[in-house]
Amino acid sequence: MSEMISAEELKALIEQTYKVEEEYVSLRQSYEHLQSTVEQVIEFLPNAIWIIESDGSIFLQNSQAKELESLFETLRFDVQDYEVNFNERSYLIKSAHHNEKDLLSATDITEQKRKENLATMGQMAAHLSHEIRNPIGSIALLASTLMKRVKEENKPIVTEIQKSLYRIERIIKATLMFSKGVSAQKSTLRWWQIREALESAIGYYSYAKKIDFTLPDEDFELVGDLDLLVMLFSNFIFNAIDAIELDENDEGEIEMRHHCDGQHHVFEIYDSGIPIENAKWLFEAFKSTKERGNGLGLVLARNIAQAHGGDITLCEGDRKGFRIVIGL
Repeated sequence: MSEMISAEELKALIEQTYKVEEEYVSLRQSYEHLQSTVEQVIEFLPNAIWIIESDGSIFLQNSQAKELESLFETLRFDVQDYEVNFNERSYLIKSAHHNEKDLLSATDITEQKRKENLATMGQMAAHLSHEIRNPIGSIALLASTLMKRVKEENKPIVTEIQKSLYRIERIIKATLMFSKGVSAQKSTLRWWQIREALESAIGYYSYAKKIDFTLPDEDFELVGDLDLLVMLFSNFIFNAIDAIELDENDEGEIEMRHHCDGQHHVFEIYDSGIPIENAKWLFEAFKSTKERGNGLGLVLARNIAQAHGGDITLCEGDRKGFRIVIGL
């Protein structure tokens, strides 16, 4: 017959059991706290993180990873570092193996790749512009000489040559400015100075339809870089002309309005041309929404506006137009 457990031994056994249970609860709480901390750290990371069990099930993932569930299904575990394109985005994929678990991360590098591509394209475009500039200058000089000697009935042909050269010179200037960056040399200006330059630029621009231009009649003071502001406004006017040329109507109209809100000059430019397509590309360098564009006009226009304490946005409402804001 086994010995009977005394009351003191039973009490000690119960106390030991309670102690073990308390230690177990404490260990479990510590584990849960550690797991919660790990989850918070993973959630804090800017990239998508997956921790995968040996059977392929997901042990842990953050919210970024949950949003990229479809991307996860395409990932490879046997390659440590590689890039992948998914849904028009670029991702850097990294993988590792630890304690019978696979670790995967996906970092969105779309913006980094875009900047690298823009830098490369900008350098190439600047080099080509420098190479083209000299022969274009020679052609322009020859065209000017030819205009003085050509027969009257042939002058329209020379005029079209000069207008084409003007377009090429604008592209070269925009490309070089994009590669160097916008630097505004501000001074006190009058609106009539910009208006006269715009009217002259319109005269050099080639278009076939009858277009009514309405520019602000009142004169007012601005502080800014004359050449840059003329480039800004002319870009929108030329874009409007091109849109009207592509429209099915025989005539078109371009209207520019102006008012002050106390802190800024606010311009609105409307046109009756074809609607804007792919609005997300409007301010993306080297991506043009029109057939004969280089994708730099609106990018530079926004840079110029920002260099003058303002910005450019699409006008609200049914009428197609842009809102240009410039600091007083």
